[in-house]
Amino acid sequence: MTRRDLLLSILAAANGHPYEPVQVQKATFLVLTNLPWLVEEGPAFAFEPYDYGPFDRAVYAEADQLARDGLAIVRPSPSGRWKTYAASDAGIARGHEAMASLAPEIARYIDDIARWVRAQDFSNLVRSIYEAYPGMRANSVFVDHSR
Repeated sequence: MTRRDLLLSILAAANGHPYEPVQVQKATFLVLTNLPWLVEEGPAFAFEPYDYGPFDRAVYAEADQLARDGLAIVRPSPSGRWKTYAASDAGIARGHEAMASLAPEIARYIDDIARWVRAQDFSNLVRSIYEAYPGMRANSVFVDHSR
């Protein structure tokens, strides 16, 4: 699987529902961190601690390329302050094909991660990542107002 296939699988797992930037970054980070061998063709993503935890600009570049290829939809959020990322109908079909080539427990894990990150609001998602991966807090500007 390439990193592009991985990202498309993650987007497709939401069946056309959009991800916010933090959600697509953290879903990709979680899958790749916990299944590092999954990307076996070409470079993987290289997440680094950033303002709100693990980040790799290449995730957005791949999503933009998927959109140019008709497999993803990248559009401004309702507020216009960021972009949202979703699989197109063709991307859902292609992403589900890629997932079907994986062991069922791996495909289920990707589905579970996709569902979990999309159910989290920004603060809960960032806080959860920091709790599980404290090294990703290194360059954080996140202020946790819930504590």
